[in-house]
Amino acid sequence: MSSLVALQMVSGPEVAANLATAAELLAKAADRGAQLAVLPENFALMGRRESDKLAVQEAEGDGLIQTFLAEQAARHRLWLVGGTIPLRTAGDDQRVRAACLLFDDQGCQVARYDKVHLFDVQLPDSPERYAESATIEPGDHYVVADTPFGRLGLAVCYDLRFPEQFRAMSLQGMDILALPAAFTAATGAAHWEILLRARAIENQCYVIASAQGGRHSNGRETFGDSLIVDPWGLILDRLCEGPGVVLGKMDRAFLESVRQQFPVLEHRTDVEDTARLLYQLS
Repeated sequence: MSSLVALQMVSGPEVAANLATAAELLAKAADRGAQLAVLPENFALMGRRESDKLAVQEAEGDGLIQTFLAEQAARHRLWLVGGTIPLRTAGDDQRVRAACLLFDDQGCQVARYDKVHLFDVQLPDSPERYAESATIEPGDHYVVADTPFGRLGLAVCYDLRFPEQFRAMSLQGMDILALPAAFTAATGAAHWEILLRARAIENQCYVIASAQGGRHSNGRETFGDSLIVDPWGLILDRLCEGPGVVLGKMDRAFLESVRQQFPVLEHRTDVEDTARLLYQLS
């Protein structure tokens, strides 16, 4: 079995303080035998303004946050999904990419996914409004990477609402889904668990959902409830709010038995042309 870990944080506006918290959580996860750990979206910075991320953006392969992730992965000999960090774009100094980076247990970056679906939303019956596209440039392809634990799919937060993305990733052999997130309190209470369990069930994969969970310095409240879900939709572990470690075991034999005994992925028909097209374009 493989040990899967979701790390929950309540990040603030100071990168150094957030990295210190992440280091503490990663050490705890390593002590508990973590082999694959996932940090939440915006783990290194939850700024007072959306534009704050521009001041700490990094070029790919160079910067404080990326160095931290590489060192932590190597130090604890674990595979690490670095939530999201702001990486520089080509030719747009007012926007960054929300990049989700995967490091192996030697500290080498082996995959990068840039968040495709951006949260431009006015919440119903609420003054809360979000416009991620003002400071984030969307990605343009999906990512599934090889790991010692199976094929790992990378997605971020609002992506969760687009099942076509995950079916396309499933067609690329996804066994585990890593989903860093910072769901709002309102949308999390309504939809978070339902969507995560649905993605696990319909794609017959493990899900590691690593969330921001609490009241932030900028006044925003995130839902938390980091989860690890198995391919039958059962929740293996969870943490409702506050920083902490969520641990679950991946049983490869169980994954294969679910797929063999309930072969929904083999029962796709020609009607699913959209999913096949998405796979071809990704």
